[in-house]
Amino acid sequence: MNIVIAPDSFKECLSASEVSKCITKGILNIHPEAKVKALPISDGGEGLLENLVIPYEGKITSINVKDPLNRDINAEYGILKDGNTAVIELAKASGLELLKDGEKDPLATSTFGTGQLIKDALDKGCRKLIIGLGGSATNDGGAGIAKALGVKFLDASDNELELGGGHLKSLSRIDTSNLDKRIKDCEVIVACDVTNPLTGTNGASFIYGAQKGGSSDVLRVLDDNLKRYAGIIKLTSNKDIDNVPGAGAAGGTGAGLLAFLNAKLVSGIELILKMLHIEAHIKNADMVITGEGKIDKQTLNGKTILGISKLAKKHQVPVIVITGKIGVDIADIYAQGVTAIYSIVNEPMALSTSLKNADTLIISCIENIMRTVHSFNK
Repeated sequence: MNIVIAPDSFKECLSASEVSKCITKGILNIHPEAKVKALPISDGGEGLLENLVIPYEGKITSINVKDPLNRDINAEYGILKDGNTAVIELAKASGLELLKDGEKDPLATSTFGTGQLIKDALDKGCRKLIIGLGGSATNDGGAGIAKALGVKFLDASDNELELGGGHLKSLSRIDTSNLDKRIKDCEVIVACDVTNPLTGTNGASFIYGAQKGGSSDVLRVLDDNLKRYAGIIKLTSNKDIDNVPGAGAAGGTGAGLLAFLNAKLVSGIELILKMLHIEAHIKNADMVITGEGKIDKQTLNGKTILGISKLAKKHQVPVIVITGKIGVDIADIYAQGVTAIYSIVNEPMALSTSLKNADTLIISCIENIMRTVHSFNK
């Protein structure tokens, strides 16, 4: 039996590579003669760096930048073997994983540190930027990135705004005259893990702001702020970025990169699948096993599971999904090529317990799946 393993990370506990190793172990424990091909995946969020830099023989560099709350940290990004292509994972400098629960505040958090990574890549001669937007702690519309690259966001008195999505309520004017001139010579490809617009009920604030620490009142403020931001961008550059699919990615960072870096927004999972030639492996497989930390209605907005299942469906290969939590409103995912979804949680337990024991839970879940599969192949 040929099995392709192509999981995303399980947030806050295991990387995609670690999940792959657990799945492999579970398969071989029950079905030792199986031929397993492990292909850890990212949809543009956590894992993008690892997924692209290693296969493309690049190198990873680390520099000092600001975290989402403007504190000094070291953050990594990659440069591929060609010396011209930088792979930048927003989560490394501006990610939710960098904050404790009590620190989550989408009014205050900023993407400034990601802008510093971009600037360093430009300093090192890179003119092609692949930027992954998943896992953000921010809701500033990418204003922090733009500020790090020279853009000024001004209030009615021409004072520069402080960092954070909450301060966009005072935005009156945007001055792009000092935007880093090297951006004009760059190809900027933005790997989005979602297709949401910037504002509205399906936009950045209302769909993703709560997981970043925003209350219902805060989400309304953030959405109003991003509407103001989009309106002033339109006046400044004549670019209407509000309803572009993916503009709402990473708290509206997709919109900011469209506006200030002339970026091209693409499906993160489709970009990864193409660059890693995943289809060539899937079409010859008997089964695909994929997974991520949670499956819910957001999965249908362009996440890893959707990309993998569509590709497998094309070649009539069954897809098994494992996850830490199965949410509501997921029935439509089965029509996209998913055969079955299994939770790795095998008894009532606290989230902290499941995170701590995710490796053994994955192995046990896969062993049970393989026992079932093996029984039908005798």
